Amino acid sequence: MTDWIKEVEPLTQKGQISVPYSWWAGETAGRFLESLRDERKILGTRCGSCGKVYVPARKSCSRCFVDITEWVEIGGEGVIEAFTVVRYAHPVQPVQAPFAYALIRLDGADVGFLHLIKKDLEKIGVGKRVKAVFREERTAHILDIDSFEFV
Repeated sequence: MTDWIKEVEPLTQKGQISVPYSWWAGETAGRFLESLRDERKILGTRCGSCGKVYVPARKSCSRCFVDITEWVEIGGEGVIEAFTVVRYAHPVQPVQAPFAYALIRLDGADVGFLHLIKKDLEKIGVGKRVKAVFREERTAHILDIDSFEFV
């Protein structure tokens, strides 16, 4: 094999490609998002083998590696397990700063999920109780839960 790479000058071209696409949420995520949109309910799935409850709902258990078929309704309240406060604006952020990303374990769930806290950031802390606030107009998106606020 020849060592041709030594004779080639590497060139790079900086560019931006816009590739529009749509995601198919799938059966499990679709049902989870539709329940947010249509019923203002947070659903989880419970593993039939180990009993672990996942929110957002998952199709398979990360502990047992089995398919999950049982759906459970989870309340809209929970506890902050971790958080970070965002104080600087950036185009990729879902809301205007300041706000917080919080890992929230809802009552009845065994795992936390990441969501927003937009008010009363001076109250934020691990172990603080929060509740879901739904948007009036919902579109089957995780941000149908507008944010969480302190109980």
